[in-house]
Amino acid sequence: MYKKRRIERQDLPCFLKVFNGVNGRLIGYLGNVSESGLMLISSLPLMVGADYDLRLKIPGDEGPRMDIKLKANCLWCHEDVTPRHFDAGFSLHAPPPEYGQLVSALQHYFSFHSMPESA
Repeated sequence: MYKKRRIERQDLPCFLKVFNGVNGRLIGYLGNVSESGLMLISSLPLMVGADYDLRLKIPGDEGPRMDIKLKANCLWCHEDVTPRHFDAGFSLHAPPPEYGQLVSALQHYFSFHSMPESA
């Protein structure tokens, strides 16, 4: 049963691609992330209650990209405000440390930080 989230999520104004971890096909795009879950935006509805193998392909600045493999359970899925798109919420099973680093990096990148006062 779906429960209200207890961890703050970070909305993403631009999307990172999410792939099927088994066949490598594009499933959708990250809509937001938290330490223990994510929201996926897809062109097809996803089965609620099903387990998914997901793969995030994170581009590197100048080096190779980082692949993050995730095992996730779909908690909910409903139609997005954009026609022919669906939002799906996932709970992650034991996310790897790389996923936590990604969440921290995204939170830092998309947050406002106070600047030190000038003299």
